[in-house]
Amino acid sequence: MRHFIEELEQLKAKLLEQSSLVESQIYRSITAVVQKDEALAHEVLRSEARINQMEIEIDDFAVSLLALQQPMAADLRFIIASIKINNDLERMGDLAVSIAQRAISLLSEPIVKPMIDIPHISALVQSMVRKSLDSFVTRDADLARSVLSSDDAVDSLRNASFHELISFMEQDPKNIRQSVDLLAVVRNLERIADHATNIAEDVLFLAKGIDVRHHAEAR
Repeated sequence: MRHFIEELEQLKAKLLEQSSLVESQIYRSITAVVQKDEALAHEVLRSEARINQMEIEIDDFAVSLLALQQPMAADLRFIIASIKINNDLERMGDLAVSIAQRAISLLSEPIVKPMIDIPHISALVQSMVRKSLDSFVTRDADLARSVLSSDDAVDSLRNASFHELISFMEQDPKNIRQSVDLLAVVRNLERIADHATNIAEDVLFLAKGIDVRHHAEAR
């Protein structure tokens, strides 16, 4: 039994290492956009392989625990949640890479007013990611719920940015290329927020044994 508990702690440690890498990727990709830092963008691209490899390692480890230990109740929920969270983290890493690629594309363009909203959106998104992962570590259901409530705010900021960027393109066709890149950055940030929301939902499943996907908790 003690060996199984140690293996569960190893799984948790692997997920925390993965989450630290992904958080760093998100931060660096956004900084590369805002500060036009090409070197930082390339760092993000180089780190993608490590995140992908860790996803495979974590999945293999979790599946082996399911097969060999046949866990039940809370331990089973923990392993299932870990597999799902691992997938969300890897997808966040992919989205950070997409943002970094847009940062490289934006290098030759002047900074425009819509850029002001991106740090605002990214700060909220990064907060959601941090809270979702903290709630996983502490199994804090209230913290997880606070992530769910932030999702609407991200959607509102995305809509406002989209309208501003579309207006920017309409003012001058020369702005189209840059605006398309910025639209993609905002969209990728929104998708990262969606994955943070997924993690928060998994934490509620882990901590409370409840399924809140598609507002099931309210029902």
